[in-house]
Amino acid sequence: MSTKSQIEAVKVEISVVLGRSRLPMRQLLRMGRGAVIPLDARESDELWILANNHPIARGQVTIENDKLSVTVTDAADVHEFFAND
Repeated sequence: MSTKSQIEAVKVEISVVLGRSRLPMRQLLRMGRGAVIPLDARESDELWILANNHPIARGQVTIENDKLSVTVTDAADVHEFFAND
């Protein structure tokens, strides 16, 4: 197997963090369908893009033709991401 095909075979999980919230477990357990969890983010805030749970970039939500996507806007500052934890 060539180096290129080995790299292409690596699987990376990408996730996006829109915001965070801290809730007591009792409140979380009482939540049902339709419950709203408030986040610490505003509509204009950039979101975090993670690769295998490691922050790699910042971005913004983009809606085009009823499709939701993420536009990368900047590199992530790992220290900033974990400072908000």
